[in-house]
Amino acid sequence: MKRTLRVFACAAAAVSFLALRPVMAEEQHFITIGTGGVTGVYYAVGGSICRLMNKDRKTTGIRCSTESTGGSVFNVNAIASGELDFGMTQSDVQYNAFKGEAQFKDTGAIKNLRSVFSVHAEPFTVLARPDVKVARFEDFKGKRFNIGNPGSGTQASLEELLKQMQWTNGDFSLASELKPDEQGAALCDNKIDGFIFPVGHPAAAIQDPTTACAAKLIPLTGPAIDALVKAHPYYSYATIPGGMYANNPNPVQTYGVRATLVTSANTPDDVVYDLVKAVFENLDEFKKLHPAFANLDPKEMVKVGLTAPMHPGALKYFKEKGWL
Repeated sequence: MKRTLRVFACAAAAVSFLALRPVMAEEQHFITIGTGGVTGVYYAVGGSICRLMNKDRKTTGIRCSTESTGGSVFNVNAIASGELDFGMTQSDVQYNAFKGEAQFKDTGAIKNLRSVFSVHAEPFTVLARPDVKVARFEDFKGKRFNIGNPGSGTQASLEELLKQMQWTNGDFSLASELKPDEQGAALCDNKIDGFIFPVGHPAAAIQDPTTACAAKLIPLTGPAIDALVKAHPYYSYATIPGGMYANNPNPVQTYGVRATLVTSANTPDDVVYDLVKAVFENLDEFKKLHPAFANLDPKEMVKVGLTAPMHPGALKYFKEKGWL
């Protein structure tokens, strides 16, 4: 009799455990944020967001992780296909993806793309070897230049600039496609003469080559840049402060975009709401996690550089705060 009762008790416990498993699974929601190269600021943004989200994962049931990816274009396409939940992308890539323009002209508009918020400004930053006679971008003609890895916002934005200048990749003696964490070393090792990288400052990807081999910042100015800024709402003029990087004492004029966080219309409202809340309720802590975040203004973060419709989960939080 006792044995029968024990068997029945064990069976009941097993049934109870199996019954509880789906509930436990439903309580855990895993999300992934696509970023960029590990030396870029996108990777720091994703890591900072997840750090704040994971502090409350016992309450929200959401566990956040980051993935180093090819960058802006890759992230948008991965969100559209359901491979990523969130992703970092340049404001110009967000615009083109939702409108179906430029690099998305052939594949078509991604209408389920939704904006969450914007982060830091990303000036287009050009570096050259100190021994190469380059004073302006036009001087790179016939030289070895890194155009950015495939799937990156860097390559997409450079294509737009070259088109405006009536150049092609063939105007460089070498158009390499190195990743952000490879280009600095390649510059100092004399494998390339220069590279372009849209990034929030200060950035390790710029600090390393300016310190290691006295790489010099090159301005991006002139009629082609003026035409781009005038024609596109996602571009604006920018200045890289003098003295921010070793061996570069003078301010450098350029232009750039905004870093933005995007998701899909299919992402649940409560998940987006909890992510946004985790960042903005801890914004002072967030701003301390990377120097590029130091001057973030929440009233700009909910408006600047956002082309795709705002996700309802983000919109709900921003309305509660009175920012929209």
